[in-house]
Amino acid sequence: MAEIEFRAVSKNGLKVTTIGLGGTGLGNMYRAVDTDAAVNTVQAAYDNGIRYFDTAPVYGFGVSETRLGLAIKSLPRADIVISSKIGYDLVPIPPEELKPALWDQPGSFRAEFDYSRDAVMRSLEGTLKRLDTDYVDMVSIHDPDEAIHFGPGEDPYARSRFREAMDGAYPALDELRAQGVIKAVGVGINQWQMLSDFVVAGAFDYFLLAGRYTLLEQEPLATLLPLCEQRGTRIIIGGPYNSGILATGAVKGATFNTREAPEPVLERVRRIEAICASHKVSLPAAALQFPLGHPLVSSVIPGARSAEELKQNLGYLREDIPPALWADLKQAGLIEATAPTP
Repeated sequence: MAEIEFRAVSKNGLKVTTIGLGGTGLGNMYRAVDTDAAVNTVQAAYDNGIRYFDTAPVYGFGVSETRLGLAIKSLPRADIVISSKIGYDLVPIPPEELKPALWDQPGSFRAEFDYSRDAVMRSLEGTLKRLDTDYVDMVSIHDPDEAIHFGPGEDPYARSRFREAMDGAYPALDELRAQGVIKAVGVGINQWQMLSDFVVAGAFDYFLLAGRYTLLEQEPLATLLPLCEQRGTRIIIGGPYNSGILATGAVKGATFNTREAPEPVLERVRRIEAICASHKVSLPAAALQFPLGHPLVSSVIPGARSAEELKQNLGYLREDIPPALWADLKQAGLIEATAPTP
């Protein structure tokens, strides 16, 4: 059974809880939640021992940060760690121009990629205003691949703003870290390939990797993670359920990395589910606990839209998982033989 603990996330000793709250749900991803429910979710997270909250300007075009700001008013600021991101410039637009894809009832902005020094400073100023706080603890460079979601065989470098991010955003964040304005600098992205370049190009404290090191995907094990170990860069896992399928199981219409899951993925999940069932373990519990077996992983940050969903995630974190489950999954070739397990 995993309990919430604190793990280091930066070289200066900043620590986060092993489970955090991802902020996409607070920003009305896919469907709107009301502000009270969002604030109650944050409060429930705090009441249950979670001390790490992740957000970003682009989550609901300002909505996620604003709601997190409302929620933390009643919390002791020094007790919690907040991470946000830079890279999307929020440009005000008239509401009738709104054409959001991911966000239901977003703020009246459009998002434009900008990794310049000026944009970093503008973005952080906006973040502090929306959060109504004096500082954020951790800041990452967001989606330097323009948030393209890659399927098998697609080029993860199809769109790259790596150079702009390293020439503009990174020196600005590095300077803010040196001044003590922020405590940790990272990159937040949906792929591991470009992170293999970032890890050697700068001194990054952490990478927020959405999916890609989960019960279903362990490609970074042989490539990215050894580099991170050499450089002292920690990992935070966003999307531990691979955007749905590891929470719902292999049901019709299940989503895998924001797309409908293809048949080979559904079949693999069915096999994982069968082994979980043989050990009386729920699939989401195995999915949530698996990444935390790796010593570089500081936290998993599933999103939650309500206090109920949040408590469900905490239940999965605390579920008993016998070591034999991991052994059986390795034996069946369903997780990498070399993957460290909880």
